[in-house]
Amino acid sequence: MNPIPSNSRAMARNVRLYPWFRFAQNLTFWQAIWFLFFQTELSAAEAILLYAIYDVATTAMEVPSGYMSDRLGRRRTLIAAGVFGALGAGLIAGGAGFAVFAIAQVCLGANAALVSGTDNALLYESLAAQDREAETEAQEARGWRAALIGLALSAITGGVLASYSYEAAFVAGALAYLAALGVAWRFAEPPHETVAPEIAGLQGQWGQFRTAMARPVLVWLFLLSVLMYGFSHVPFVFGQPFIEQAMAGVVWPIDAPVVSGGVTALMMLVSVIASLVAMGVRRRIGLTAMLLLAFAIQIGIIAVLAITPSALAIGVLFLRMVPDSFARPFIVARMQPLLSDSGRATYLSLQSFAGRLLFAGSLLLASGQVQKGTVMAYADIQATLGVYAAGGLMFFAVLVLGAGWARVDPPKKG
Repeated sequence: MNPIPSNSRAMARNVRLYPWFRFAQNLTFWQAIWFLFFQTELSAAEAILLYAIYDVATTAMEVPSGYMSDRLGRRRTLIAAGVFGALGAGLIAGGAGFAVFAIAQVCLGANAALVSGTDNALLYESLAAQDREAETEAQEARGWRAALIGLALSAITGGVLASYSYEAAFVAGALAYLAALGVAWRFAEPPHETVAPEIAGLQGQWGQFRTAMARPVLVWLFLLSVLMYGFSHVPFVFGQPFIEQAMAGVVWPIDAPVVSGGVTALMMLVSVIASLVAMGVRRRIGLTAMLLLAFAIQIGIIAVLAITPSALAIGVLFLRMVPDSFARPFIVARMQPLLSDSGRATYLSLQSFAGRLLFAGSLLLASGQVQKGTVMAYADIQATLGVYAAGGLMFFAVLVLGAGWARVDPPKKG
């Protein structure tokens, strides 16, 4: 295998641009109002189903997109992601009806699948080309903070836009994806090993994945990542109808889109603060304990929302992204050196594939249990979240029992 010749200046530019790509990619102005919009146009059950379609579409494209990234390059894959993202957001802004929204969700799913793992691979390989692999955790944390800032700014802005016009939030989102496309265009393809003929096909890539999964640490991190994806998105899906139901009993009424946008913005800002202390927490308690703490927080948030319909419970949603700040950059940094260049994006895509498949399946089941009507009642929210919380406790016990076998904490140097 012959490595592609590197260009140190271009690789340094990739590292500098990476946070800007993460920022633009996460300017999702509709994030705090999409459920409210869909249930005004359709119904609560169809709104849940549309998110399930998004996750199923993303799931279906996760593995092909990883293969595309490993074969055709990181830059081309991220450019394609920007095109699909802008198209999906534009269709929702200008379209109407379940069929159009479903096609738009497929496009947005393609965007998520194409970015998944490819952005991380581009960063790591750009650092490796400059012998800067030791910076991976710090640079991933930097990119994560940029993403959170983008999410925070777009959440509050999108909530205000939606109080006047839901469609305006999706127009703004389409423009943001075009900005991400512009950043991706400036990336240079990082050097990585070319794929040998014997592992060039999907069967060969599956063999690469199986080789990676022979390592206990990658098995444990794979399972944790799959679970944390779903449990992070449970409050994302059901938090908006929860806020709407909780605000209905408040004497001083505020538009649900504005409240939802404000909550999401505060959520991201709290997570930015968490990311600033994350490195210190990781050094103090170790990687394994930190990752288990992150998953425990996710379960706790869901449990609180299931126990009480009080507007005060909205406050726990501020913590929703804290577990990701404590986990994502460190999981990626721990995995990257253990994965080969020719199978890195495929492994990360299969990980996302499994997480999305599991969560989408749970949403399909949940949509079938929701009572007919345009507004999701708290009784439905409570029953659904209770099941998720109980399942989370079971999975948490499995992870604790397997932590010693996996030896997640990296060996100390020297």
